[in-house]
Order: sequence, then C-alpha cells, then structure tokens
Amino acid sequence: MKKWTSLVFLCALFLGVLSNAQNNKVTQIKNTVSQFSTSEKSIIERTASFESHSTLMRVLKAANLDKVLGYNGEFTVFAPSNLAFEKLSKITIDKLNDPKNKKALRDILAYHIIADKLSASTILKAMCRGNGTAKFTTIQGDKITATMNGIDIVLTDKSGNRAVIVTADSNQSNGVIHEIDTVFMPVTIF
Repeated sequence: MKKWTSLVFLCALFLGVLSNAQNNKVTQIKNTVSQFSTSEKSIIERTASFESHSTLMRVLKAANLDKVLGYNGEFTVFAPSNLAFEKLSKITIDKLNDPKNKKALRDILAYHIIADKLSASTILKAMCRGNGTAKFTTIQGDKITATMNGIDIVLTDKSGNRAVIVTADSNQSNGVIHEIDTVFMPVTIF
C-alpha cells in the first residue's frame, strides 16, 4: 500500500510540475505576442515618448505635421532618429530651423510618411512581387524605392539618398513606425 501511495504521489507531483511549466510557457507566449500587438497610442503620441526621436518630434511640430499623424487614418512613418539628424550639416540644420523654410521642411518630412500601413513583411512581399524592388508614394507625392542589402531593407529617395530601416514595426493605433538611419532630403532648401 505504501508503494502504491508513493507512486500516486510522484505521478501527481509530475503532472503538477508539467502543468505549471505549460502555464508558464503560455504566459511567455502571451507576453511575446503582446510586444508586437498594436499600441493604443497614435504615431505622434508614441514619437513624443521616444527619446531617440526628440528632434523628429520638434520638426514635425514646426511643420504642423504632428496634427496629421494624430488622425485616425493609416500611416507609415519612416522616422529618422536623432542620430540621423546629427548626420546633417550645421548649415542644413539652421536652414531647416528657419521659419522662412517651413514649406521645404514640411516637404522633407512629408517624404518620410506614406498614407497606408506598411509592415516590414508587407514591404518585403511587395519587393518579392517587384523582382527585388518596390515603390511607395509618400504624402509629399514622390516615391520611395525599397530594396534589400543583405538582410537590411534600404529605402532610396528620388535624389538617390539612402536610408536603412534599423528598427521595424512599431505598431500604433493609426499606423506603423520604422526607424531609419538617414534623413531624406528630396528637396533643396538653399
């Protein structure tokens, strides 16, 4: 009788451990899925919360594009980081900050926005259909070309400026943000 009780106890203990391990695995999966789910914040609210996008937030406000990115529509923003803005010359930065160049600033920033939600997988699928190239129209009216360089998605503007998506798929309530390493300069401000 004692052996039978010990055996039952060991089986119960094993099933309890196994059940607990499965519950922990389900919790891990749920936590992983929630990381990739859509945020309740808009693109502009999320951009304001990213320390690495403080310069972008400042220039979006200066160009009055912060209001556009607060709407409920579907947008894709190729968001230059602060490091991307630091690549620009001091003369270019001064020109961008000059209120006389507000239209040019707006055109430059509008070149980073597409009026559609494009996840990284959507961009890759479009490139597959386009034999390695895909074109997307910005709200500025010109096209951005997407290609691959190794495992990187590379975006090229009409002037040949190239930017790499360094962080993809930050899903928001009204679209998606992809961080890029370069500021597109499709218009001249000089």
